[in-house]
Amino acid sequence: MKQLRDKVVVITGAGSGIGRALAVELARRGARLALSDIDEDGLTATLDAALAAGAPDVHTARLDVADRQAFSSYATEVVAHFGVVNVVVNNAGVALAGDALDLTYEDMEWIVGINFWGVVHGTKEFLPHLIASGDGHLVNLSSLFGLLAMPGQSAYNATKFAVRGFSEAVREELLVAGHPVGVTVVHPGGIKTAIARNARVSAREDQAATAKFFDEKLASMTPERAAQIIVRGIERDRARVLVGLDAHALHHFQKLLGSRYEDVVARIAKRVLPAKRSRAGA
Repeated sequence: MKQLRDKVVVITGAGSGIGRALAVELARRGARLALSDIDEDGLTATLDAALAAGAPDVHTARLDVADRQAFSSYATEVVAHFGVVNVVVNNAGVALAGDALDLTYEDMEWIVGINFWGVVHGTKEFLPHLIASGDGHLVNLSSLFGLLAMPGQSAYNATKFAVRGFSEAVREELLVAGHPVGVTVVHPGGIKTAIARNARVSAREDQAATAKFFDEKLASMTPERAAQIIVRGIERDRARVLVGLDAHALHHFQKLLGSRYEDVVARIAKRVLPAKRSRAGA
């Protein structure tokens, strides 16, 4: 995909963060946009920003990506509005902090529903339309934590590793079948978004301390810069896009050490991660 002018681009989780930045970046390039989010106020703000940036046509809808039937109806609505879909960016995602021992099944089901099933729903519902466009591209947001594991992120890691594996296999399937659809998996490092502040945490985590640690120690890149890198990856048909120096450095660190990286990460995490509360009855 050499250029995005007049292409129809679907973006989930467009109400803030990377999703909003992508909408504005693509609007500047003349793309037509289908934007969705569960946060209607945030989505309205993104709509205003996209129109101000020059988007020729913007369709918006409230969408819970974990709801399969709602996603199916949404895809039908988008195709009816535009007549074609060229690019789908499955960006919607949430965070959940806490050790596996302390997480509830309900919270784990919540994050899997959004981070993994949301990507599956977006892929399944739109892939036939991407193929039919003759010039399609599928973009699925994984994470740096889809390349290496971190303590206290077991459920988040699971969803982002799953997105990576699912997307890479889909790309191979499309290559085997000869379908005209590129697939890009995106692995952002620390991006200055509200994901940590909006995260769920286990009963042993200090929500404020966890968010502060992410915002002050890990988040180093603006969503706007991340969006530019992602769009360049789409235009160049990259199978994998690493976003941020931290993503590049830690990816190479993991490849260099192999499974031994887990021991190194555990030692460092023990020193730097925020303290946990005592377990009830302990």
